[in-house]
Amino acid sequence: MSSCWATIQDYGLRSLGIGERILPKSDITFCEQFVLIGSGLIWNIYFGLIAVFFGFWFAIILAIGKNSRSGLYRVPSNSFIFLFRGSPLFIQFFFAYELFVLLPKAGITLDLGFVILSAETRWLTRAWLGGIIVLFCNTSAYSAEIFYGAIRSVPSTEIEAADAYGITGFKKFWRIIWPSMLRLAWPAYTNEAIFLFHATALIFFSGFPAWRQSGDALYYASYFADKTFNPFLPYPIVAGYFIAVTLLIIYLFGRVNHHLNRHLDLKQKSQLKFSINLLR
Repeated sequence: MSSCWATIQDYGLRSLGIGERILPKSDITFCEQFVLIGSGLIWNIYFGLIAVFFGFWFAIILAIGKNSRSGLYRVPSNSFIFLFRGSPLFIQFFFAYELFVLLPKAGITLDLGFVILSAETRWLTRAWLGGIIVLFCNTSAYSAEIFYGAIRSVPSTEIEAADAYGITGFKKFWRIIWPSMLRLAWPAYTNEAIFLFHATALIFFSGFPAWRQSGDALYYASYFADKTFNPFLPYPIVAGYFIAVTLLIIYLFGRVNHHLNRHLDLKQKSQLKFSINLLR
């Protein structure tokens, strides 16, 4: 137990650059694999949280744009959604990294005449930023399609009632369309959040390198599988971690769904079920 506690102290936060730098190379124990893979999971959680938070709001904007009658908003929204839904996520990671590598390492300077703006670009090749951008774009596109379908499914009677009361513009969206859209879209959006968390395992295997061997859970699992020639221990550990976080996502999103449908009676609530698809 004492040696395992020492392992936790040495490797518990290694993926963040804290603790022992040298990875174990021989006589690797179960505790070392469990702790290091758990340390790498911190990156997976970081990728998932940031991409879901910012992707949620951008997806709302895309859904509204796709539903707009004006081609000025509809065409760009449709094009963005089609591009990131129509191409594989693995390829998106690969092309994004190659694109970021081609950018000037010294940064990009924009001369606007009255002011000169300088944008740093070298950090885009790091997974903590470049990988987040790809995940953000991908989940925004898929989520936008979900929210667009929900907007189109809002009962017309609610919209007609809003028009009758003189509620128009943003107030109509925020007071009438927004609540109904969330209730209709939330079960499907839960599936998207689960898929996105699982997709974080692709970042370090599709172009973005691990800096100073500070990778995610799957990166460390692959390392241990190569060193021990036994993939049947590290990969099940990764699966166990991902299942645990998936159950947490289902619980948290379930609580949100319960809140969104708090106005329904118990019989109607019992009919609300999540259709959890782990594969898209």
